[in-house]
Amino acid sequence: MGFALKNQVFLLCVMVLLLAVLCYSQDTFTHSRATYYGSPDCYGTASGACGFREFGRTINDGNVAGVSKLFRNGTGCGTCYQVRCKTPEICADEGVNIVVTDHGEGDRTDFILSPRAYSKLARPNDVSELFSYGVVEIEYRRISCKYSGYNLMFKVHENSNYPHYLSIVLLYVAGPNDITAVELWQDDWQQWRAMRRAYGAVWDMANMPRGSAKLRFQVSSNSGITWAQSKNVLPSDWKAGIAYDSFIQLF
Repeated sequence: MGFALKNQVFLLCVMVLLLAVLCYSQDTFTHSRATYYGSPDCYGTASGACGFREFGRTINDGNVAGVSKLFRNGTGCGTCYQVRCKTPEICADEGVNIVVTDHGEGDRTDFILSPRAYSKLARPNDVSELFSYGVVEIEYRRISCKYSGYNLMFKVHENSNYPHYLSIVLLYVAGPNDITAVELWQDDWQQWRAMRRAYGAVWDMANMPRGSAKLRFQVSSNSGITWAQSKNVLPSDWKAGIAYDSFIQLF
């Protein structure tokens, strides 16, 4: 009996230690490399693979990046990372917080930063020298996205064709969250129907019937998978290029 109790106590201690290690590992940095891409105004690009368009150029004051394996077939669009370079004589301690808006691969790099983001890796007087490197050793970790004053929004993508083809792009996905599914509900259907991830952060559905529609989003995080339903409907007269507020906030 005493032996069994000792075993139970031992297993409990092991489980606590494992949980502690897991919690710690989520906050650790991963070693990699980063470079930057050309931009006439040093901001992001409006033609990124996430489908964000102008949002992807200017969000986070243009501190954005294209990523390789972190793109995750589009699931990584809109995620946020802290990136800091590892050349002590020129690199700033905190580095830069970026938003993923594009896919790209460089010279064994995980990040291709906008010029604005790349410059933030350096100390103020060493920016020119950092750019001369071209590729730098970095470390990164995922962080929560924070968008003060914004709820999750769904924008009707410019490629949509009212009323038959609907395409939406999700904006301001806050917290450490991934959107892994989007579904629509119309009263004529009396069921939730899945949208297709067209590419990046863009979801679509062909043969849309007329009428307003409810939306819900499958949210994946370290806490598990949940569904969040928009408090606002997609109106029956939706228009391409218009962004609608979900009135829900992800944390």
